[in-house]
Amino acid sequence: MKPAEKSKIVKFIEPRISDFHQRRLENLSNLKLNKILARKNPYLFKAKNQNTAHDLVKSILDAYLSSQEEGIFGGFLEELAIFISEIFFQGKKSAAEGIDLELQKNGIHYLVSIKSGPNWGNSRQIAKMKDDFKRAKRVLGTNVRNQKVVAINGCCYGRDNHPDKGDYLKLCGQEFWEFLSDDNDLYTDLIEPIGFRAKEKNEAFEVEYAKVINRFTHEFSSAYCSPDGTIQWEKLVSFNSGKA
Repeated sequence: MKPAEKSKIVKFIEPRISDFHQRRLENLSNLKLNKILARKNPYLFKAKNQNTAHDLVKSILDAYLSSQEEGIFGGFLEELAIFISEIFFQGKKSAAEGIDLELQKNGIHYLVSIKSGPNWGNSRQIAKMKDDFKRAKRVLGTNVRNQKVVAINGCCYGRDNHPDKGDYLKLCGQEFWEFLSDDNDLYTDLIEPIGFRAKEKNEAFEVEYAKVINRFTHEFSSAYCSPDGTIQWEKLVSFNSGKA
């Protein structure tokens, strides 16, 4: 990769990574205990025999935060993939339903649906993606004659050793980033800028995280534990799943 191209990518990543950390911190600070209790499966945590307020609160909070962070970071990776395709192949964000990116490469028009990792969907969601590809190909075919169109499911990490899925190609990890840039090493070159000020940002997050754990544990004990400290599972399940 040329230094000028690398500089553009770094300048794109650094402020967005800072924004990712800021959103993590703000979301954590604004969380309410009942919000996460309402969204997670209490039966699962009972099955895992979690019988202390601290451990239960920590497990529920961690599960909630992990899901939330994956969504935020997945959006960033999609933006990054589109930006990199713009640098190398004048790619652009697609206006077609279900298609994230379109680019021209070696005389082929590519329609790209971007996902974070390879295990992103069930059979119905995959069928929906295939329908989106077919629809976009039909629309493109009426506007651009005699051009080969190829559909790509691009995954930002992971691998798939059988990329040809018939209706589309599934490119994961190194293969996907190389497809966007013709750079075999891009997938590892991204590590350093994505880690921009990570230690500092995560230290601030951990300080707030400890406060939230302590506060939620106190609130949970007051609301869902008996005077002797036993978790009142029926009360918790009733809050989560009982009739309104």
